[in-house]
Amino acid sequence: MLNRVILIGRLTRDPELRYTPAGVAVTQFTLAVDRPFTSNQGQREADFIPVVTWRQLAETCANYLRKGRLAAVEGRIQVRNYDNNEGRRVYVTEIIADNVRFLESANSANRDDSGMGMSGGGGGNSGGGNRGSYGGGREQQDPFQDDGRPIDISDDDLPF
Repeated sequence: MLNRVILIGRLTRDPELRYTPAGVAVTQFTLAVDRPFTSNQGQREADFIPVVTWRQLAETCANYLRKGRLAAVEGRIQVRNYDNNEGRRVYVTEIIADNVRFLESANSANRDDSGMGMSGGGGGNSGGGNRGSYGGGREQQDPFQDDGRPIDISDDDLPF
């Protein structure tokens, strides 16, 4: 069986960092992902996908991601349910991320950080621990660095 998803989109609001009663960090944010087609009126539509990160990855996302930032998220789809105050069963579909890449450079569009990626362990009560490392080492020169200027790439040039 395989449950794997990769999304690229922009945050609709700043990430919300919370801690469980056991002290485990959890961050939630929503990613707006453009659909690859336009509506009958010629307008571009988007899906708004909830994302959850845990532990060190959650703290890193809360510290560095902001509303409007372009990010890539890799993880798994999770569907959970609960009974609300009215006794109705509510279903929630979300992405449990174990890898988040910040896709914009530090100076792009007056934003103050990115170009970094972070991996983190599982979600909920599952294992995974506090592992994680930033993508690319500081001792290596980034071959894609463009002095903070945006890179002009059309959607047709992307392999996904």
